[in-house]
Amino acid sequence: MPLFRRQHEHRAEPAAIAPPQGQAVRVVTDSTSCLAVPGDGAGPRVVPLRVVTERESYDEGVDVTMADVVRLLGEGARVTTSQPPPDRFAEVYRELADDGARAIVSLHLSGELSGTISAASAAAARSPLAVRVVDSRTAGSGLGFAALAAAECAAAGCDAAHVAQRAREVADSSSSVFMVDSLEHLRRGGRLSGTAAALGTVLGVRPILTMRDGRIELAQRVRTRAAGLERLLDLAGESIAAAVRPVVGVQHFGAPERARTVAGRLRTRTRADIEISDMSAVIGVHVGPGTLAVVVADLGDHRH
Repeated sequence: MPLFRRQHEHRAEPAAIAPPQGQAVRVVTDSTSCLAVPGDGAGPRVVPLRVVTERESYDEGVDVTMADVVRLLGEGARVTTSQPPPDRFAEVYRELADDGARAIVSLHLSGELSGTISAASAAAARSPLAVRVVDSRTAGSGLGFAALAAAECAAAGCDAAHVAQRAREVADSSSSVFMVDSLEHLRRGGRLSGTAAALGTVLGVRPILTMRDGRIELAQRVRTRAAGLERLLDLAGESIAAAVRPVVGVQHFGAPERARTVAGRLRTRTRADIEISDMSAVIGVHVGPGTLAVVVADLGDHRH
């Protein structure tokens, strides 16, 4: 059963495929992929990042949700995030080794946005089995689609080099465009340059952002939210049209109705799978409530 036939409005869960006894290669990713924590079956194993408040630290997808973070930010709470420590990755790698894995492909959000890739690399250096750490240079559904594609190859019996290459090619194929209500969250968290943030906060202007070379950059400015939604649709449509086998994610941070509207309009333009999902709570801390994103990846004509 392929892992890509899914359509829902919550955290994505890989299709339930029982892993073959002693499956040779396993895939690990992190919770910004918006896949289920901890992951099971032959799907990716998901390591949670942390949402941190003044009083507590929470595992994303385990004891804090997107709705929790939207509420906290709305109340004016100070919320930050942190990457998993290397020991957390080391524990997962050991568990997979004990389960019979002989190699691991560990695929994570862009190193330009987080130190998660460094933590995974530190754990890989002392892992009991070979670990290939891959910087996806993206996040959100772009990372999730790549992790699922890699897991399909692993479940089909492909070797670690093949699985890692498949992860890279799907991640590289992904395009992400998103609209935020304010750039203040990104600027405060250091995920966007001050110059770009200043350009996006001109009175009466709404910024359209994109992922480029692993970083969040200002792509365009529009005057209204309605114009921004039209531009998201146009840019996503261009990416869909250019793809051989597109898969599409519509993600939101506290804006479910707008997400359903965008997904509905995209469905009139393509037969591609379209997934509506909550945005990662960790990503949401940095983009802020009201954010809407469209991610397109190309699964191509790949054969295992």
